[in-house]
Amino acid sequence: MSLPILHFAHANSYPAGTYGMFFEQLSRHYDVRALAMHAHNPRYPVDDGWRKLARELVEELERNYREPVILVGHSMGGILSLMAARKRPDLARCVVLLDSPIVAGWRAQALRVSKLLKFESRHSPAVASVKRRNVWPDMEAAYQHYAAKAMFAAWPQRVLRDYVQHGVEADADGSVRLRFTRETETAVYRTIPHHLGRLLRRPYPVPIGFVGGSDSVECRLAGLDATRRLVGRHFTQIAGGHLFPMEAPLPAAQATHRMIGELLEREGR
Repeated sequence: MSLPILHFAHANSYPAGTYGMFFEQLSRHYDVRALAMHAHNPRYPVDDGWRKLARELVEELERNYREPVILVGHSMGGILSLMAARKRPDLARCVVLLDSPIVAGWRAQALRVSKLLKFESRHSPAVASVKRRNVWPDMEAAYQHYAAKAMFAAWPQRVLRDYVQHGVEADADGSVRLRFTRETETAVYRTIPHHLGRLLRRPYPVPIGFVGGSDSVECRLAGLDATRRLVGRHFTQIAGGHLFPMEAPLPAAQATHRMIGELLEREGR
């Protein structure tokens, strides 16, 4: 008997290969698939509100699957999955948002105005991404650079190795650079959707669930009221921050699997 297909969409700047340990756990229950890297196909450039990025995901689903699949997305990937499911509910059985809070209400209005005025808060991750180091002498130097940072040192060593393996590529001179360019990463942060509140005005056409990190700064800044209204009782948080699928792949996969079970039970009813 074939396993149900789970299509995963990654977070901004973390190619799908970074999630290898997380995928291994989920692969016990699902046929896990993913686009290796979003936001780098010139046919789908980063635009305000990520509509073209969502179209990239829709067309990826159309090309590859003959039936609706389980959508799981982390951060940016969760929002893209949510938008794709609204546009084409026939392609999705359910959506699990991994620390992908919905920006709505006054926060969405503040975000819209800040984009119009090109004002960048000191809390915006774009402040760091625009000047992020992106070139190293070799792969090991890139690995050691990240391993020395507190955030990455908290990851299992294999997760960090996977990130460097899939997130860094060689240049002609033998040096290596980030595959997910800092320019694209910054553009994604500067175009975060402020229109998602409108998606909540009508019942969602597929079941939606949320799994977040209990210490996620991103969830604190975005607020969780709109997300809770969207998902209802299908809301849970586990220990960790915004990057909990990298920090603790096993508990993250277990929580994701439980949430999918809840949502598919609702789908069955």
